[in-house]
Amino acid sequence: MKIATWNVNSLKVRLPHGLDWLASEQPDVRCLQETKLTDENFPADDIRAAGYEVAYSGQKTYNGVATISRSAASDVVTDVPGLDDPQRRILGTTIDGVRVLNLYVVNGQEVGSEKYAHKLHWLEKVTDHIGTQLRDHERFVVLGDFNIAPADDDVHDPEAWHERILCSTPEREALGRMLELGLQDTFRLFPQEDKSFSWWDYRAAAFRRNMGLRIDLILASEILADSCSACRIDKAPRRLERPSDHTPVVAEFNL
Repeated sequence: MKIATWNVNSLKVRLPHGLDWLASEQPDVRCLQETKLTDENFPADDIRAAGYEVAYSGQKTYNGVATISRSAASDVVTDVPGLDDPQRRILGTTIDGVRVLNLYVVNGQEVGSEKYAHKLHWLEKVTDHIGTQLRDHERFVVLGDFNIAPADDDVHDPEAWHERILCSTPEREALGRMLELGLQDTFRLFPQEDKSFSWWDYRAAAFRRNMGLRIDLILASEILADSCSACRIDKAPRRLERPSDHTPVVAEFNL
C-alpha cells in the first residue's frame, strides 16, 4: 500500500498538479491539507474521474483536509472528543483495513502567544484520541502537516530556528508524547540524505537554497512500521510553476 501526504496550499490552484501526480504515482491513499475549499466547492467529480474516491472536510479560505483513496473510505470522523474546534483540520477514515488519521496541525504563530497555547492544547486532545484509536486499530497511520520539525536534523539552520515556532521544545515534546503511544516516524526508518525537507518558504529563494524544514510526517503503528518498505520526499512538485510551499511525502507498506 502506497500512502502519501501533501499540503497543497489551495486545491483550487493545485488541482492540475494533484491530478498529474495521482496519474504518475498512483498511490492507494493520498491525504491533503490546506485544501481551502468549502465542501460544496470541492472538486470531487474531477478526482472520481481520475479513478479515486474521496472524503473531505473543508471551510472557506483556510484549512481543509481531504483523503483520496482507490477504495472507498468508511467510518469518517471530522472531530475528536474533547476538542471544540470549528476549523477543519482533522479527517479520520478506514481504508482497506488501515485506519488513517489526516491532520493539519495548528501553526501556533509565535511561541508564547494565545495561538501557541491553543496549538499545545490541540495536540494534547488529538494525542488522547490517537491513544484510543491505537487500542482499536492495529494498522493505524497518522499523517499530514504537523507544523513541527521533530529534531534539529529536520531544520536547515537549527541555530536560527532555536526555540522558534515549529521548532520549540514544548512542540517537540508534544510530538514526542504522540510517538510514545506506539508510533514511528517512517521517514527515519531508512537512511536519508542530509538536509531532507518537505517545506520551504516562498521568500528568499528558500527552495533553491534548500532552506527548509521537514514538517510533513507519516507516523505508523508498530505493525504498520514493521511492514514499511520505503519512505521518501518527492521534491518534483515543488519545482513546478505556482507550486505549493510543501511537497509530497510517500511511504510504502507491504500489506
